[in-house]
Amino acid sequence: MSHSYSRAQRLVAEFAGTFVLVFGGVGSAVLAAGVPDVGIGYLGVALAFGLSVLAMAYAVGHVSGGHFNPAVTVGLATARRFAWRDVPAYVAVQVVAASAAALVLFGVATGKEGFDAVGTGFATNGFGERSPGGYSLLSVLLVEVVLTAVFLYVILGTTDTRAPKGFAPLAIGLSLTLIHLVSIPVSNTSVNPARSTGPALFAGGEALGQLWLFWLAPLAGALIAGATYRLLLGRSAEPAPLRVATEA
Repeated sequence: MSHSYSRAQRLVAEFAGTFVLVFGGVGSAVLAAGVPDVGIGYLGVALAFGLSVLAMAYAVGHVSGGHFNPAVTVGLATARRFAWRDVPAYVAVQVVAASAAALVLFGVATGKEGFDAVGTGFATNGFGERSPGGYSLLSVLLVEVVLTAVFLYVILGTTDTRAPKGFAPLAIGLSLTLIHLVSIPVSNTSVNPARSTGPALFAGGEALGQLWLFWLAPLAGALIAGATYRLLLGRSAEPAPLRVATEA
């Protein structure tokens, strides 16, 4: 079976995957987590993000590589698994898709009387008073850098040609769930600048004012992982995109 896809097809796949990731993950926090009878809490939100990326990695990962995240795109390019010339287009589409998902969520959420995106925070990321647990800027910076690096190591490792085939999306989804369980109380979990940008556009104010950190930290973590993976864990026979790693 041919794995040759056009640039347009790859960008459409990235849009779809990022849209579902943000709609599913952020949507669970905005629409369900605050409903007492639903009561999904941190675990439910973490699972929503993990299941969203798992589903879309299997659905469209074979087309675009299944990044759905500017940090992943930059990390893979740094590790020589992705062409730098394609990074700007991927990142732009990811941000547009995340913003579109946030727009749809905003439209749904405003259907409930009294909803206030600014007042509720609209599942945005933050530090200080905007951190769910009141954590400082330094704490948020550390957790976002470290956990994004961990996420990239998982992606790079499971898509290595030496790794067992067919399990990459499962490992990636489970790792993203774990990452959310650890860091939701600290930063409300970004590890994805596009995911942070979409909701911040509708929460405005301080959410936008703190957005810089949720670009800086995930990209720094991705660069660290991308630059050190081969040094620490060796080099696969040849770079393997997600579409190869999902084949049994």
